[in-house]
Order: sequence, then C-alpha cells, then structure tokens
Amino acid sequence: MKADCKNAIENFLELASEQRLEILLGMKNGPVKVSAIAKELNATVPEVYRNFERLVKAELISKNPDGSYGITSIGYIMCSQVPLIEFLSKNKKYFKDHNFAELPTKFVQRLGALEKGEVVTGFVKVLDKWKEIYNDADKYICNILFEVPYTSDLMEPLANKINSGVKLRSIFLESAIIPHGRKQAIDKFGFLDMIKQDKIERRMNKNVKTVVILNESEALVMFPTIDGSVDIGEALFSQNSDFHEWSFDYFEHCWQSSGPFRESKFKE
Repeated sequence: MKADCKNAIENFLELASEQRLEILLGMKNGPVKVSAIAKELNATVPEVYRNFERLVKAELISKNPDGSYGITSIGYIMCSQVPLIEFLSKNKKYFKDHNFAELPTKFVQRLGALEKGEVVTGFVKVLDKWKEIYNDADKYICNILFEVPYTSDLMEPLANKINSGVKLRSIFLESAIIPHGRKQAIDKFGFLDMIKQDKIERRMNKNVKTVVILNESEALVMFPTIDGSVDIGEALFSQNSDFHEWSFDYFEHCWQSSGPFRESKFKE
C-alpha cells in the first residue's frame, strides 16, 4: 500500500467517529475545553478526553498552554471537506444517474459548496425554477445552455428583465439544434434590438454538458447523465451563497474558454 494512501486511511479512521468529528467541527469557531465539549455532547469527561487525545495524536488538534484545545491547519482543512462528503452522501440517488466527470478538477474539489442545494425533479418543476431565477433577477442573468425552450412564459420575463436594465450573458452549445419557433420568439420580444444595444452578450462552446442558470442570488445547476447526455429534467437549486459562488465561478470559467457567437452554427 502506498504511504500517501495509508495516511489518508488513518485520517478517515479518526473522522469515522461521530464524537471525534463533532469535536473537530466544534473547534472551527475557536479553542474549546474538554469539560465544555463533554457537556455539549452529553458525554463523560473521560470519554471525550480520550477522543481529544486521539485527535492530538493525529495532529488534527493541539493543546494550548491554558488547557484548552484548538484546531490545527490540517484539522481545519479536513473539516472543510466535510461538506463535500455531506453533499455526495445526501445526493447518492441523484448521482446514481448523473455525472460530474467532465468538470475541471478545481470545481470537483469544490463540490461541497453545493451541499445546500435541493434536488428539483421533473421538467415542469425545473422550468418553474428557471423562470423564478429570471423573474427574481435585479442585476444580471447568466446562462450556460445546451438548448433553450423558446416558450413565451420563459422568454417574456427574460425580455422584461433585460428591458429593465438586467444584463444577460449566455453561453450556447455550438452544435445546438434549435426549435423552429426561435426566430419568431426573437422577433416577438425584440431580442435583436437588445443585442445591438449590448444588453445581451453571447458566446459559444464546443462542449456544454453542465447547464447553469443564475442571477445575483440564486442558481440552478443541471449535471449530465452517466452516459454524458444533458439532462434538464432534474436539477439542483439553491439561494445559498456558497452554492451561488460555485455556480458563478463555473460560468466565468466557461465564459473565458468560449468563443464568439456565430448564428450560422445553429441548426434547425
């Protein structure tokens, strides 16, 4: 067994205890004493002390001169990964059918930020959240789109928001097949004039698998299925700031790696 793997196993073993994990998480806000944690956990002092000593030996916490204990840098980093484990554990059913393998490693490592996301199931419910994000926008809307359902109930609130000063940026899949009603929808709601007035910015990407819709406070994320197909029938939604930051950063990453928009690449 490789040494680095052995070390990882040892650290996971220390965190496999519910009490030791609670002790470690309890130290994120500052030093604590054994007696205080024992009372908080409704446990005996000797029992809690033994777990403190194990965490000290593992170098996840350290003892201070005044008798209190504080979290170490290593312990803090280990704690920061707990949301990732929580996220994956909570969404086992979702990720049985969905995949995030196409994400850049730096975004996979930050998936714990999506912990507060709620799973939205069914195309109609996903579309309702999509419209909600458009309707709630005050500053901007950002889209990473595989395809767009050009329906009035989605396009009308979008047009209204853009006309009220909301900035729109969208990334489209280069090889997207668009519905026949797209041109009529663009003409009906005046999107061409908005583009000419720089109210709308568009780019294209050769590889769109993860769909993202967000405004300044809400985000909707749709990961692809196991076989790599885009799935807009199930999504993760949240107003949580960490969830939003992950979604916005992912959009910006994709925006920087996307090319200019070319209408000729679309196929009906």
